[in-house]
Amino acid sequence: MTDAGRHAVLGLGGVFLRVRDPEALGGWYRDHLGLDVQDFGNGGFGAMLPLGTPGYQLWTAFPQDTAALGAATQPVMLSFRVADLDGLLAQLRADGVEVDQRVERSEYGVFGWCVDGEGNRVELWQPPSE
Repeated sequence: MTDAGRHAVLGLGGVFLRVRDPEALGGWYRDHLGLDVQDFGNGGFGAMLPLGTPGYQLWTAFPQDTAALGAATQPVMLSFRVADLDGLLAQLRADGVEVDQRVERSEYGVFGWCVDGEGNRVELWQPPSE
C-alpha cells in the first residue's frame, strides 16, 4: 500500500512482444545479447532476467496471432509485479478501470489483467510467496 492507502506496483515483471518469428528473435537475443532464451510454450520464447532482489523479470516473444497480448494491434504488453493482486484489482474496479474477470493462480504466482487509458492490455503479477 502506498502512503495514500492505495495499492501500487512494485516494479516491472516482464515485457512481452508480438513478433513475426518468436524462435528467430529469441535466437537473436540469445546470440547477440546473451539472454538464456527458452521455449515457454504457447509459441513464446523468452528469458528470465535476474533482479537485484529475489525473483526475476521476463522477456518473451509471442507469435503475431497470440491472444495473450490483447488486441492484435497491441505490439507490446507490460507485466507489473504487485504485492496484493486482489486488493489492486478491487481498487482498479472501484476506480472504473476495465479489469479482466479472469484471475490465474499457479505455482508461478497470481495473474490478473486490466486495460490502460489508451486501451492496452496490462498484466499484473503477484509472485508466489517465498
